[in-house]
Amino acid sequence: MPAEQRLQELGLVLPAPLQLPPGVRLPFVPVRIVGRRVAVSGHGPLDVHGNLAGPFGKVGADVTPEQAHEAARLTLLAILADLKVALGSLDRISAWCKLLGMVNAAPGFSAMPQVINGASDLILDIFGPDIGAHARSAIGVAELPWNIPVEIEAEVEIN
Repeated sequence: MPAEQRLQELGLVLPAPLQLPPGVRLPFVPVRIVGRRVAVSGHGPLDVHGNLAGPFGKVGADVTPEQAHEAARLTLLAILADLKVALGSLDRISAWCKLLGMVNAAPGFSAMPQVINGASDLILDIFGPDIGAHARSAIGVAELPWNIPVEIEAEVEIN
């Protein structure tokens, strides 16, 4: 089933573009297309209006693993929104190649793979196993921008 149709079937809404906090400048593009390769810069969880979505803080202290799992889903929706703008249609994606999921982890928290499963599971739900299968890393980091709990970058191939 085409990805655009599957999004509608699942009742998912892609967020508006990121609304940067006042005074913030990001001198790079969210999506870079080179031939059939598409590199996606790191994204965080957004609400439907394009604002950074909470809760904020360290997973395992301020944010529960379940909340972080949902933040990973919201982050994937933000990635899809920027891919749709850059590509014109998500149906151009022929393969998900790689995800790098970074979790703003409290000391001792080590369930990063379960958190980033929120994004991986959604890719598979939308694109299916043939297009959606991807390589992945999930790591814990000391801090993330604006105290977001999750940041994800990706690489896809397009037709």
